[in-house]
Amino acid sequence: MTAPSDPPIASPIPDLRLRRVAAAVLLAVGLAGCGSFEQPPTTFDLSVPEGAKQASPGGRLLVVAEPVALQALESDRIVVRAADGTVSFLPGVQWADRLPRLLQARMVQSFENTGRSVGRSGNGLSADVALTSDIRFFGVRTDGGAQAVVELSAKLVSSDGRIERARVFRAATPLTAVDGRAAAAALDQSMTKVLAELVRWAGRG
Repeated sequence: MTAPSDPPIASPIPDLRLRRVAAAVLLAVGLAGCGSFEQPPTTFDLSVPEGAKQASPGGRLLVVAEPVALQALESDRIVVRAADGTVSFLPGVQWADRLPRLLQARMVQSFENTGRSVGRSGNGLSADVALTSDIRFFGVRTDGGAQAVVELSAKLVSSDGRIERARVFRAATPLTAVDGRAAAAALDQSMTKVLAELVRWAGRG
């Protein structure tokens, strides 16, 4: 009499594969759920002074170069400099563009608001005079009380490369709280003051 054969043993491979697929799906869903809770940064822009018509259409063509800045000021982040010299960025906020390019655009618009013949460098324009600038600082300083500080060094350069005039512009607005919205509004206020002075200083130069 032959012994009854043992029942076939089910292979564990299909179950293992199913478990792996289920784990992968759960992981993907979990990661997607985590990403959905991340808030996009709030974006802020800079204003320009209105300005009365000052220059005649026949004035010298002014070309505005993109300002030069250190690496920390080359981004779209809002910088905070502490009393000990350390630099950080305010979380959850950003400028509408990379800071030097944003400042260049607002400078051009500020001169346009006065009726000045103006353009950007790199557009193939034959300039009579160029405005070059360095961003010395553009952000929040917490040494001696929190302030939104804008400091800009500007030069008017003739077509033959001669510096006609140079000046450092600075404006500071006090801050009651170092947060993104307050800092952006105060920096906008400081920059508007600098732009107004810059346009008056450049005049017909």
